[in-house]
Amino acid sequence: MSWHDPEEEDTTIYKVVMNHEEQYSIWPADRENPLGWQDVGKSGPKAECLSYIEEVWTDMRPLSLRKRMEEEASRGRDGGEGEETLAEPEEEEDDLVERLSRGDQPVEVSLHPEKDLQALKESLERGYVHIKFTGTRGGTELGVKLDAGSGGLDEIDSEGHAGTLHLEGGLTLNYKKVRCIADIDLKTFEGRGRLEPV
Repeated sequence: MSWHDPEEEDTTIYKVVMNHEEQYSIWPADRENPLGWQDVGKSGPKAECLSYIEEVWTDMRPLSLRKRMEEEASRGRDGGEGEETLAEPEEEEDDLVERLSRGDQPVEVSLHPEKDLQALKESLERGYVHIKFTGTRGGTELGVKLDAGSGGLDEIDSEGHAGTLHLEGGLTLNYKKVRCIADIDLKTFEGRGRLEPV
């Protein structure tokens, strides 16, 4: 009996689909599109569809962001202030990194489906946790890849719901590499945290 690569046996015909933000994906051609996605008129083997997406999806920014940036850029040209206004979106991005780097901020661990110790342990075992900075407008949730050895699981096992969990890890926010440092109360899953530019 000979061994076959499952990739070679993928005879599924896919179609390329696009959502309202002009983001692309592939979907089995014989299945109904997922909600919010529409055909773009390209179908074929997986590799062919992925190659097509690579060719046409040259700007990864969602449509709403592209439109907003174009509006801000054209306002800058019309207002005669040129470069100053054009730099605005970048300054806003810098502000968030800067603001979250200014001392300790209120944070909480975002856990799904339930905010409990088991969900936290699973997150820590995966080495990836979502920290939400609750002091920003609407809250800013960041996916943090934990440093090896951060978020001692033993600590949780021995202390149960008591004590504080220290978390450290890296991420990229607004195209800047930063570190997230947070201390979380195991009773409330809330605490204090900050970013540090790398």
